[in-house]
Amino acid sequence: MRKVAVLGIGLTPIGEHWEKSLRVIAGEAVFAALNDARIAPPQMQALYVGNMLSGPLNGQENIGTLIADWVGWRGVEASKIEAACGSGAAAFRAGVMAVASGEFDLVTVVGVEKMTETGGPSTTSSLASAADADYEAAQGLSFVAINALVMRRYLHEFGWKHNDFAPFSINAHANAAHNPNARLREAITVKDYNRARMVADPINLLDASPIGDGAAAIVLCPADRLLPNGGPAITVAGSASATDSIAVHGRRDPMLLAAAQLSAQKAYAQAGVRPEDIDVFELHDAFSIMAALSLEACGFAERGQGVRLGLDGQIGPNGKVPIATMGGLKARGHPVGATGVYQLAEVALQLRGEAGETQVRDARVGMAQNIGGSGATVVTHILARE
Repeated sequence: MRKVAVLGIGLTPIGEHWEKSLRVIAGEAVFAALNDARIAPPQMQALYVGNMLSGPLNGQENIGTLIADWVGWRGVEASKIEAACGSGAAAFRAGVMAVASGEFDLVTVVGVEKMTETGGPSTTSSLASAADADYEAAQGLSFVAINALVMRRYLHEFGWKHNDFAPFSINAHANAAHNPNARLREAITVKDYNRARMVADPINLLDASPIGDGAAAIVLCPADRLLPNGGPAITVAGSASATDSIAVHGRRDPMLLAAAQLSAQKAYAQAGVRPEDIDVFELHDAFSIMAALSLEACGFAERGQGVRLGLDGQIGPNGKVPIATMGGLKARGHPVGATGVYQLAEVALQLRGEAGETQVRDARVGMAQNIGGSGATVVTHILARE
């Protein structure tokens, strides 16, 4: 298998883009990535699209071909990859395997989602399709409700209080203030967190990430054929995916993200690193409880102690485990099928030294973990600066 490198990245601002269609948003990210890679569009051989909701929310499937046609790549292989909120990283993994296998030398991955033109109930029910349709969604459980049940159990089992989770949201918003692509760029305080409207007890509005319209793209190539584009070489050191039961109640331990643990362990082994070697970790903080559980599953904290890293000030850009350095899902925004590609692009920016005010000093190894469902599908990647 060949080593794979990140040749170019492209990001669009996350927001409510009423004037732009799904294909236009995706195209903007693709062209930005091509410009960053300094290559001509006709050279592309394949396009992999991470997306979850184009069918129910936009009335459009077959979007691999839709986007390939829009950007002028008729004839290339193009596919949509769906793994719920983990679709972006799943598409990236498909691109990595295509290049690593030798099938293609130049591949583009784009994650895209357009979520704000439909009403709240429609969007909520569509998102719930990533849960167990028979035993969760049919019982009236939305994703915020499922995460609220998990968070309530966590508080009971480990003795934490709700406001102990505030540092996760505060850190995300502080970092997003410096990210021009973030949806929520306002700083928040502990007082703001404690006064936020309750959504599904104990999850309040500042525990939850906002949806949005957005797209992110990454161009991949073999590391030994990396074209000179003026930046450091960023390679894919580890790529792994794992699954758990789709329903939380089907898991042996609902307080353990077993798929996150397994995919992280596989990625660590491939990259030849340990948790302490990771300089920046873009985790899937769709809800603050997921931030704590991800830190524990990936070996950064003991069981039930993920919250402690936030309380001890260890999750900021200068901390022991920098997370959500560009705002994370919580403040950058969560256009679900695109999120995994945003995470990977943000890790690449950190390793290039291009993260601006939230740059992690001397970052050389970064990890991104994208979660589909409530922990059912988890895709973990480790990028390294050569």
